[in-house]
Amino acid sequence: MKEINIGILGFGTVGAGVVEGIQKNGALMAERTGIIPVVAKIADLDITTDRGITVDDGVLTTDAMAVITDPEIDLIVELVGGTSIARTFTLEALKQGKPVITANKALLADHGEEIYKTARENNTGIYYEAAVGGGIPILRSQRAGLIGNRIESIYGILNGTCNYILTRMEREGLPFDEILADAQALGYAETPPDLDIDGIDTAHKAVVLASMAYGAPVPMSACPTSGIRGLAASEIENADELGYQIKLLAIIKDNSGEVELSVEPALVPKDHMIASVADSFNAVFVKGDIVDDTMYYGRGAGRLPTGSAVIGDIMEAASDKLNGVGTPVSVTMMLQKNELNYCSADNIEKRCYIRLCLEDKPGAMAKVMNIFGAHNISIASVVQKERHESGRAPVVILTQKAKEAEFVAAMTAIEALDVSCATPIRMRLEDFE
Repeated sequence: MKEINIGILGFGTVGAGVVEGIQKNGALMAERTGIIPVVAKIADLDITTDRGITVDDGVLTTDAMAVITDPEIDLIVELVGGTSIARTFTLEALKQGKPVITANKALLADHGEEIYKTARENNTGIYYEAAVGGGIPILRSQRAGLIGNRIESIYGILNGTCNYILTRMEREGLPFDEILADAQALGYAETPPDLDIDGIDTAHKAVVLASMAYGAPVPMSACPTSGIRGLAASEIENADELGYQIKLLAIIKDNSGEVELSVEPALVPKDHMIASVADSFNAVFVKGDIVDDTMYYGRGAGRLPTGSAVIGDIMEAASDKLNGVGTPVSVTMMLQKNELNYCSADNIEKRCYIRLCLEDKPGAMAKVMNIFGAHNISIASVVQKERHESGRAPVVILTQKAKEAEFVAAMTAIEALDVSCATPIRMRLEDFE
């Protein structure tokens, strides 16, 4: 048996979950690996609040840098959050040759290239399973179980807050704002909730997934992002009637050597596995050229699920350090290429759901169809809802595949029509082809 001394930076929800998990199952981990995990130091600005667990005297400190530079500490767990001081702590630990475990997706999304290269230069590792999908071992699956595959596509439900809101809107028919308020009261959503409902949190995770899948750090600028803010209950109802559900998806594809990447609300067929993912759960659907379709499902956040992923990384990092591995696969997979080629957002082909509000007048639909034809957009189906008392008619259209630039131009032209009563609503329709 060999002991490994762990320094934890940040004693919030996840930090407390990590300590709780090690206290609960540390002996089991030692039996399985021959490595005894010891929480030697915990740094946080607040060392007086009760976290529901007890640690030995002398473990808690307010001096994070002293933990990093302590020669008795073998590896560092960064759970501070943010991208400023967390970056400083992470880089300093790596420069000292100490492995770093993090759950910080924003840090990796914004500074991943610098961090991976610093780890490689100092012959050590950065481990980040908990940064994507909480307790779901999706990154470990990519770099271990799927290591022999070229990744053709990844579709992810990666934000439990958004999935919870969408699930309740579908089940209960309640408006977006009411369910968002409930989500905040239950602790599922932050105040303000922008990172969640505007898709930014999902985009942070998407670029980490894409980086590992295709072998180079992916910048946030390569990921067009839109969220579910203000989604109308009528869209949920329309999707249901058409045989679809709305999910906030991270979409990652190898498109003939170019990376297609986006985060957006999308209509998915009810009979697809990912449509069954409800409430605050996450799921990632991965297609490899050898394995074909695989799916990973579980809790995407929370004290213990995320803590579980951090603990897995701690034990892997400890094993790598004791066995002299140096730079691990979690780093080398991110630095296979100098850069990637990306699909232009304008050229991405997709199907779309479109809802229009038109004056109920002869020739109104003809004007719309002329615009679609002029922009090379073929129509799969048209459903005209009952006329409103105001004389306005909601129209729901499903299209065939067309380029994003053509959709944008067509929507602008339709909104300018004299028979158009409102800004068109458009969402991706994903068939998982």
